[in-house]
Amino acid sequence: MAQFSRIDVVNTMKDTGMVPLFYHPDIELGKKVLKACYDGGARLMEFTARGDFAFEVFSELNKYAVKELPGMIMGVGSITDGAAASMFIQMGANFIVTPSFREDIAKVCNRRKILWSPGCGSLTEINAAEELGCEVVKLFPGSTYGPGFVKAIKGPQPWTSVMPTGGVSTEKDNLKAWFDAGVTCVGMGSKLISKEILQNEDFESLKQNVKEVLKTISKIKV
Repeated sequence: MAQFSRIDVVNTMKDTGMVPLFYHPDIELGKKVLKACYDGGARLMEFTARGDFAFEVFSELNKYAVKELPGMIMGVGSITDGAAASMFIQMGANFIVTPSFREDIAKVCNRRKILWSPGCGSLTEINAAEELGCEVVKLFPGSTYGPGFVKAIKGPQPWTSVMPTGGVSTEKDNLKAWFDAGVTCVGMGSKLISKEILQNEDFESLKQNVKEVLKTISKIKV
């Protein structure tokens, strides 16, 4: 069962401005990544469930977060059907992120009052998602649309909350462009948690990266 309500998740997205994305089949390495992000100030983590037996990995990481990292909100990404969403919700996922807009996932999440963030690429999809109760829309792939797209839709729909994923980097200019356009938060994967960091198990660098990005976002949002 989720430890945090959908309102808790939305407020944390707004407050911190960043959702780190991560997947690795090694549970112990995953715990170290979680701890580094947590120590750097992150309070959200999207586990991108893309590998075989990913549900087993997430289950162990979520148990670890609940026990050792108070306030860490674990969610799952790359979910493509309602059955998968239901399974991860049973394992305590606090939010569900999808690469595309799917009504079956919306129904599963809404039934349990779990925040869901669908990947949308048009105003029509965004409107449809919001009509089904979506609080934060995932703009995916962000690199295809860019900050200009966000700024354009925020004109007629200032109430729409957007989280771009893909095309977001740790550089100040990139982050400023997105937040100036009006995003609620950004999803950040390999630009933050790089292959080099994982290969070298350089978790101190990861901690500092997270801390610096959150600091930059905090200054931009003022």
